[in-house]
Amino acid sequence: MQIAQIYTIPFIVDILKVLTTGFIAFVVAFLATPILTHFLYKYKIGIKIKKNSVDGEKLTYVSALHKDKSGTPTMGGLLVWFVVFVLILASHYLFPHLAKLLDINFIARLDFFSRSQTWLPIFTLVTAGLLGLLDDWMSIRGIGSNKGGGMRFAMRFGWLVAIAVAGAWWFYYKLGWDTIHIPAVGNFDIGWWYIPLFVFVILFAAISSNETDGLDGLNGGILLIAFSSFAIISYAHNKIDLAAFCAAIAGALLAFLWFNVYPARFFMGDTGAISLGTTLGVVAMLNNSAIVLFIIVFIYIIESSSVTIQLLSKKFFKRKVFLAAPIHHHFEAKGWPETKVTMRAWIFMAVTAFIGVVIGLLGMGK
Repeated sequence: MQIAQIYTIPFIVDILKVLTTGFIAFVVAFLATPILTHFLYKYKIGIKIKKNSVDGEKLTYVSALHKDKSGTPTMGGLLVWFVVFVLILASHYLFPHLAKLLDINFIARLDFFSRSQTWLPIFTLVTAGLLGLLDDWMSIRGIGSNKGGGMRFAMRFGWLVAIAVAGAWWFYYKLGWDTIHIPAVGNFDIGWWYIPLFVFVILFAAISSNETDGLDGLNGGILLIAFSSFAIISYAHNKIDLAAFCAAIAGALLAFLWFNVYPARFFMGDTGAISLGTTLGVVAMLNNSAIVLFIIVFIYIIESSSVTIQLLSKKFFKRKVFLAAPIHHHFEAKGWPETKVTMRAWIFMAVTAFIGVVIGLLGMGK
C-alpha cells in the first residue's frame, strides 16, 4: 500500500500543476478584464462593421444583422495571450522565490517555462498576437490599403507564412522532427515534406480561427474546448509543461468568455483569433497530433470550406451557395438567433473534440 501511494504522488502533483495553472490564469484574466475593458471603452477602440467582403462585394446580410455591434471594443484577445505570457514568466522567475518565502515547495513546481515544450508555443502566441494587434489597430484607425483600414489579406497571410516557416525550420532542423503520426497505425517518415505539412497546419488553424470569430462567444468557446482537449493529450504524452500551458490558455479563455458571451462586452479581435489559432497548430505539432487536430476542430474545416466554396462559386458561376459566409452567418441569415448558432456550434465542437481526444489517446504516438 505504501509503495502504491509513493508512485501516485508524482501523478497527483502533475495533475495539480495543470489544474492550478489553469485556475490562476482564469483568476488573473477575470480580475484584469475590467481594467482592459475600461481602457478600450475610454479610448473608443471599437470595431467597424464591414460593408464589403474580401472580394469587394457588398455584405447584404452581415452588415444588417450586426449593425448594432458597431463600436463594441475589440482587441479582447490581448487579455488571453498577455496573461499567459506574464504567467509563464512569473512561474519561472517569481514562483521559486515565492516558494522559498512561504516555504511551500509546490509553488516552485508550477514553473512551466520549458525549452523543449513551451518556448516555441509562447513565442508563437506572442508574435502572432502582436501581428493581430497591429492589424486590429490599423482597422480601428482606418489605416492601411485595405478598404476600411487594416492589413490587406496578402500582407497578413505573408506574415503568417513567415511565422509558420520559422516554426517548421525549428522543428525539422533543430528538433529533428520528420514524421507524421496516424492514430492506431503508427509513425511515418516523410522527410522534408514535414516542412510543408507544418506550414499547412499552422495556416489552417490561424486562418480558420480568424474566419470563425464572427459571433459573440463563438470562437472563444471553440478555442476553450480545443485547448482543454490538448491539455489532456499533452498530459498523456507526458508533456506536463505543455499541458500546463494549454490549461493556462483555457483558463484565460474561460475568463474572456465570461464577458464575451452574448451580448459581448468586447470582442477577441485578430490579436486573439490569429494568435490562438496559430498556437493551437503548434501545440498539435508538438504532440505529433496533426490528424487529431483536424478531428477536434472539424468545425474549422466546415467554416473555412464554406468560405472557399462561396468565393469559387461566385467567381466561376456568378452565384452564391450560401446566403452568407462563413457558414455561421448563413444560419443567421436563415433566421437562427445568434445565441442558437453559437450554442449549437459549441455542442458540435464538444462532440468532435471528445472523439478526437479518444482517438488521440487510444492511438498515441511519440
